[in-house]
Amino acid sequence: MDPVALKDKLITVLSQIQADSGLECPVLTGDTRPVENLPKFDSKVWPVATTILATEIGATIPNDVNIFVDETTKTPRSIDETANFVCDLLKKQAGQEAAAA
Repeated sequence: MDPVALKDKLITVLSQIQADSGLECPVLTGDTRPVENLPKFDSKVWPVATTILATEIGATIPNDVNIFVDETTKTPRSIDETANFVCDLLKKQAGQEAAAA
């Protein structure tokens, strides 16, 4: 899956979560950082958003991976950065599955 398509799916998922929660949702762009810019988007909501995104794209994203925060720098990722991270993650998984086959 390419980052642009993944970004579109991610924006849809985030918008839906905010709407379902009855929370305000600013206009989401590639520069938006959900952890900083979405009301009440915290560690209780991240796994839900990740699971919904994984279902939407038909992929597996491990539960122990926080796609919204860079593990090394501890800084929140933008939507563009998150989309690129998930694409890279899926490529690595595909490579591991191919190597195991």
